[in-house]
Amino acid sequence: MKLLKKIIFLIIALVALILIMGLFVEDEYSVTKTIIVQRNSDDVFKYIKNLKNQSEYSAWEKADPQMKKSYEGNDGEVGFVSTWNSTNDDIGKGEIEIVEIEDGKRIDFKVRFKEPFEADTHVFISTEALGPSSTKVTWNFHGQVAYPMNMILLFMDMESEIGPDLEVGLKNLKKLLESSEI
Repeated sequence: MKLLKKIIFLIIALVALILIMGLFVEDEYSVTKTIIVQRNSDDVFKYIKNLKNQSEYSAWEKADPQMKKSYEGNDGEVGFVSTWNSTNDDIGKGEIEIVEIEDGKRIDFKVRFKEPFEADTHVFISTEALGPSSTKVTWNFHGQVAYPMNMILLFMDMESEIGPDLEVGLKNLKKLLESSEI
């Protein structure tokens, strides 16, 4: 009986320790990647403004060309929603909505993951003219993990989880825009 009490006490203490630690662990993450595209910033912005174009450069969309997609609203306008459903567990199911546009400069999205986990993430892609035919493109993911689940951020490096996919997407975008008449 004493051993059982010790085990129960140990489990309670461990759970309490984890919950207390969670109060002091960062609950936000942000991953930002940039690339320079040798193309006029207006052309670059017009292209990235349309969510349907992400199928041409996004690493996630390229990972499952068979994913089911649907759309609601006018692409390139606030309120447009693109939903996806993939059998690939790394892609899952969710939706992305255009929530704000600063014309010629930045487009903000809300990404709502449904499966394999639920989460809301703020994403933006911005453009900055560096010259008449040179544009800096920045892609950012910013999220928050609610307490006590924020403890996973101690063990999960979001930079290494998301960063490589953003870099691949930006490289795909650069190659596409520099080699075509889009």
